[in-house]
Amino acid sequence: MSKAQGTPLDEIDLEILAALTHDAEITNKALARGLGLAESTCAHRVRSLRERRVIRDTRIRVDGAALGLPLQAIIKVRLANHTGPKVTALFDALASVPRVLQVFHVAGVDDFLVHVAVEDATALRDIVLEHITVHPVVRGAETQLVFELRDGSGLLAR
Repeated sequence: MSKAQGTPLDEIDLEILAALTHDAEITNKALARGLGLAESTCAHRVRSLRERRVIRDTRIRVDGAALGLPLQAIIKVRLANHTGPKVTALFDALASVPRVLQVFHVAGVDDFLVHVAVEDATALRDIVLEHITVHPVVRGAETQLVFELRDGSGLLAR
């Protein structure tokens, strides 16, 4: 059992998570005030959520187009064989490629989905040819362009 699964979340934990999901930059003072908690209690709760790995990290999201990377795509990767060490090695290799935003190891016809942001079609082709299909374990790859991306309602939607 992971640390996150060890202690159940209560209603206050869920309210804190919902507030932080909405605004990760909120100050502890504002968070405590909004939830009707003492600042020390609120800080302790947030620290506990981090220690238990319920809150895994805090990140900023950068607009790829503002960095000259306006083209996004999902590259579907199919493997020739599925031996554990080779799958793990490929997963690590894919995640380390520059311009890769996320890598999903999935079940079904495809084995990996690789979300990338690049300058243009040539850069997209280069990722496929130089970083994906060069691995002997890869049987094939198919690329889908992303026309538009929207956030979902999230884990705490009610």
